[in-house]
Amino acid sequence: MLGHGIIEDEEKWLAEGIAGIQHNAFFMHRALDDSNLRDALKYSALMLSELRTSRLSPHKYYELYMRAFDELRRLEMFFKDESRHGVPIVDLYELVQHAGNILPRLYLLCTVGSVYLRCKDAPVKDVLRDLVEVCRGVQHPIRGLFLRSYLAQVSRDKLPDICSDYEGGDSESVMDAVDFVLQNFTEMNKLWVRLQHQVPGRIRDKKEKERNELRDLVGKNLHVLSQIEGVDLEMYKNTVLPSVLEQVVNCKDELAQFYLMECIIQVFPDEYHLQTLETLLGACPQLQPTVDIKTVLSQLMDRLSSYASSNSEVLPEFLQVEAFTKLSNAIGRVIEAQVDMPIVGAIALHVSLLTFTLRVHPDRLDYVDQVLGSCVKKLSGRPKLDDSRATKQVVALLSAPLDKYYDIVTALTLCNYPRVMDHLDNETNKVMAMVIIQSIMKNNTCISTADKVEVLFELIKGLIVDLDGAAVGEVDEEDFSEEQNSVARLIHMLHNDDPEEMFKIISTVKKHIMIGGPRRLPFTVPSLIFSALKLVRQLQGQDGDVAGEEVPTTPKKIFQLLNEIIEALSSVSSPELALRLYLQCAEAANDCDLEPAAYEFFTQAFVLYEEEIADSKAQVTAIHLIIGSLQRMNVFGVENRDTLTHKATGYSAKLLKKPDQCRAVYACSHLFWVDDQDGIKDGERVLLCLKRALRIANAAQQMANVAKGSSGPVTLFVEILNKYLYYFENGNSQITSATIQGLIELITTEMQSDSASALPVSDPFFASTVRYIQFQKHKGGVMGEKYDSIKV
Repeated sequence: MLGHGIIEDEEKWLAEGIAGIQHNAFFMHRALDDSNLRDALKYSALMLSELRTSRLSPHKYYELYMRAFDELRRLEMFFKDESRHGVPIVDLYELVQHAGNILPRLYLLCTVGSVYLRCKDAPVKDVLRDLVEVCRGVQHPIRGLFLRSYLAQVSRDKLPDICSDYEGGDSESVMDAVDFVLQNFTEMNKLWVRLQHQVPGRIRDKKEKERNELRDLVGKNLHVLSQIEGVDLEMYKNTVLPSVLEQVVNCKDELAQFYLMECIIQVFPDEYHLQTLETLLGACPQLQPTVDIKTVLSQLMDRLSSYASSNSEVLPEFLQVEAFTKLSNAIGRVIEAQVDMPIVGAIALHVSLLTFTLRVHPDRLDYVDQVLGSCVKKLSGRPKLDDSRATKQVVALLSAPLDKYYDIVTALTLCNYPRVMDHLDNETNKVMAMVIIQSIMKNNTCISTADKVEVLFELIKGLIVDLDGAAVGEVDEEDFSEEQNSVARLIHMLHNDDPEEMFKIISTVKKHIMIGGPRRLPFTVPSLIFSALKLVRQLQGQDGDVAGEEVPTTPKKIFQLLNEIIEALSSVSSPELALRLYLQCAEAANDCDLEPAAYEFFTQAFVLYEEEIADSKAQVTAIHLIIGSLQRMNVFGVENRDTLTHKATGYSAKLLKKPDQCRAVYACSHLFWVDDQDGIKDGERVLLCLKRALRIANAAQQMANVAKGSSGPVTLFVEILNKYLYYFENGNSQITSATIQGLIELITTEMQSDSASALPVSDPFFASTVRYIQFQKHKGGVMGEKYDSIKV
């Protein structure tokens, strides 16, 4: 309620002030129209007396000031026209100084002074010096600031400059203009700073906000300085910047120092900043500890880096002035001076310095590593970061080289890069590891040496092992799967055409992922296996008996490594996956003509099947995989092949469900009939498998009849019939048309006897098979003759 009352009072006071200005302005306008100088000065002084109020906030005072300012512009036009008032401007300058109150007197003096400067009846520097000195008479912060702002406004286009019509336009005249602006700036800054000491503590925050609203009045002086054309680099370096910085440092006010440093960086040219870098940076440690110096330095580095990016010709200047070294040293001094600076601020400074380095000196990796090393030094001795803002800055620091070089290989050469990552908490470490992997995938980067792979896997260790202190059991399964799949994809990006180096890469990856634990191995091991198998096929044809001082990489050596890896996988409750990988390795060994290795892989697959795979569905899938892989083997001798084939056939007949037994057994028939030119063609054993499958199918029918009162579907018989037709067409002499005819009649009889319970799929399947036989009969030729005796 109190605040609301104050606002209402301010509105009332403002309205009264505006009314007073309008009332007196009316009479002033009448006097101006009548060319009555005496009344014009009288009513203008009364009008300006409204600005003597101390009851308005800066925002409301500004509204009142602008009303008076608009009226003063009209009064200035009157003063310019000597024919209307008949008084020489020199006398008028003396006349207005007789106004009763000091504030109206000084506003009128500044107004006449702007005309006095234009007429050139007196040295410009003397008039400027007089105006800036007399304004000292108003020491109230708000009233003084607006008075001096008015002085700056009316004099800015009349300052002696190189291109100015006022006085000589030489360097001495320019110095006069600079001295005037600097003096006005200094006095305004003192008034602005003093404003903070005139408020009670209970409303200090509100008043600080109001004080902040007045900052542009002070900063406008620096803008005027930057627009004076005669201010060259030499003058800026020797006069302007030291004077401004002296005022900034000496005012010892947090708000003023921060704003004025921002102003200096924003209003003066980039090339000036580059050439005066040491002076500007030297002021930073002298600022108040509470000043947000990281933002100031960040803005400076952003401007300099943009300057370098916009014009490549200036890059040698950056090297000449040693910009990086100076910025790096300045950041170190600031961090050292501000002992209470939050860690997030220190890291943010390093992020800005690194961004500057990457944009200005992208080829200087030693600079990049130096920045990272400086950050490590700041983080050393601290526990892992738990401040979310600080970790976000570290991620930005680590991401910057990746974004710049589009190449993780470059980042891997930075020895301080992993040391920075060590300071991240476990979750953020994993996030950064994902960023690194995504960068590799996005840019299709190939990591081609074992040393770089070692460094890379150290960087992403948060994904491949449980870090110390990591929460177990709280991992989101979807996130975990995504992370591990990313690691798996990463493995495929590790490649070298040199077999020796590639084997070192595979061994390095194995060393890291094998300690990942049972939850990770099923994701990462397959990628490593297939990467190794790719190398095996590259080396296909070597037998490993090459002489030399160092044992070369051979398929046999790789298979030994693969056996170790898959054995570890099979021991962590992933027997089905391990079995598939054993079979893949067996096929690769077959292509390399390494019978012992292929036999060993099949042996391990059968051991897993026997001891680890208990689920009936998993057994069905596994046995079909074994049969399919074994059928493609051509490396085995008769004895080894018979052993493995016998095992596969035996396990097929021992499956839990009769339909599964039947299908596995007739699939085994392909183990005895391979269509390759040199393949096995044992028609008798094929027939034995098919007959055994028929017996199992018949037993399945009988069991269905006992359990359900019906014989069930004939799908199994139709499937077996199709196998008979396959071997019949491929020239198996043991399969005759009479055998096929008998099977067709058996199926027809079964379907007629139990048509009500037959599945819908059985009839179309059988009908399609019959149509195929009819098609072959009518096709003619050799195949037509073979099918001619079959009646359907």
